[in-house]
Amino acid sequence: MAQVLVRHLDSNVIGRLKKRAKEHGRSLQSEVKTILEEAVPDYEAAWKRIERFRERLRKSGKTFNDSADLIREDRDR
Repeated sequence: MAQVLVRHLDSNVIGRLKKRAKEHGRSLQSEVKTILEEAVPDYEAAWKRIERFRERLRKSGKTFNDSADLIREDRDR
């Protein structure tokens, strides 16, 4: 697994990270890792999950209206 070194972090930032890590019951390293993982989500995997969900909806036979069409209809009233 790769490693990342961040140089010249302000001591206040380190202090806030340590406080946050303690609040979450994690080590500083674990907290920083979690922050980075959450900051850069795996969009490709998310789109794959969305597409599988859409496919299940299509197979179920349910139909859904285009919301833009519904909004236009409402505005035309």
